Amino acid sequence: MAETGEHSLNSSIGEFEMKFGSRVSDDLREKFKKKTLRPRKGDSVKIVRGGFKGIEGKVMRVDGAGGKLYIEGVNREKIAGGTALASIDASKVVITNLNLDDKLRKRKVQGE
Repeated sequence: MAETGEHSLNSSIGEFEMKFGSRVSDDLREKFKKKTLRPRKGDSVKIVRGGFKGIEGKVMRVDGAGGKLYIEGVNREKIAGGTALASIDASKVVITNLNLDDKLRKRKVQGE
C-alpha cells in the first residue's frame, strides 16, 4: 500500500486525528474518577505551563489534528498588527469545569 506522508490512503478521517487529553482538576477527579479527559468546546481550563501560565478561560475551539486548544482571553500579536487566538497544547492545561450539555459525553464521563 502506498503511503503519503504520515497517513495511508485508506485511513478513515477519525484515524487522522491525534488522541490527546488534558489532566482533570482534583475536584473533578474525585467526582468523576477520571485522571484525563479530552477537552471540548465550552470546558473551562487553567493553563499550567508556558508563557500563558496561570490564565483561566473557556475553550473556544479544539484542533483535533494538532492537539491544540484555543482559549478565550489567550491572544497573541500578529506581525501585521492586530491579535489572534494563541494555540495551547492540550497537555499544558488542567480542566477545571466540564461542559456536560452533550448527553453522550455526560454518560461517558459519569461512567454509565
